[in-house]
Amino acid sequence: MSQLLTNIVFSALLYLLIANSYSLIYYPTKFFHLAHAAIISSGAYFVFFFANRLSIPFPVSIALAIIAATLFGMACEVLVYRQMRKKNVPPLAYLIASIGLYVVMQNCISLFFGDDTKIINTAEVTVGNQILGAYITTIQVITVFVSIALFMAVNLFLHYTVTGKSIRAVASNPELCNIYGISSNRIILIAFGTGSALAATAGILSAMDTNMTPTFGFNLLLYGVVAMIIGGVGSTRGLIAGALLVAAAQHLAAYYIDTKWMDAVTYIILILFLIWKPLGFSGKRLKKVEV
Repeated sequence: MSQLLTNIVFSALLYLLIANSYSLIYYPTKFFHLAHAAIISSGAYFVFFFANRLSIPFPVSIALAIIAATLFGMACEVLVYRQMRKKNVPPLAYLIASIGLYVVMQNCISLFFGDDTKIINTAEVTVGNQILGAYITTIQVITVFVSIALFMAVNLFLHYTVTGKSIRAVASNPELCNIYGISSNRIILIAFGTGSALAATAGILSAMDTNMTPTFGFNLLLYGVVAMIIGGVGSTRGLIAGALLVAAAQHLAAYYIDTKWMDAVTYIILILFLIWKPLGFSGKRLKKVEV
């Protein structure tokens, strides 16, 4: 049972990091940026490219990979979404464009790296560290601390910095922000950059724990999106509760039923929330914030 609880906590914190990265982008833009899944995958594949093919030291490869993935995410905003905003396209067009971006980026990864499973953690495989009767690997310990640290840093950034408050303001009313001299385009670009950096970090940590394929980022993104929806957009406590619920449901289903039910139970929970509690745990709509 201690191992089950450990697995739930680890998965919840990874989902929390992904949900946090995604909500940063969704919060001011109000559309589903599904190409975010390719950003998650690209972070891990950039590490593989820099470390394995260019023989760059591993810590430097991780830093370069996060920067490269961040630039890809920001390019999506500048080259595609910003141009669409200028033409006032309907909301559905953003979703279609994001799907197209994901397909293109995922196929580029497949073209350059292949569809076979790859690993980026070249360290010797060990049993793991035993804590209270449960085993947890070193990379899982790192994931726990990194996820908590980044989650706290992002929330401090959103609530106590001028840029963070501007993101919240743009989320409330982008037109009014432009009138008061806050460039919504610049703020959205910052949100894309920050969210993409977090997504790349999550992808790297996940790939180092297990392995990776060109599509592995999509499942991780869906778990994060489900956690964000059932937690309530803009709610810090809601994100935590959503991530814990998704992780607990998945691992309990795998433990008591079968691992094949991990995805199914996630979407069952999502459907139930969309029907009976569409605003998530927070139960509140987005409010205007003062800058």
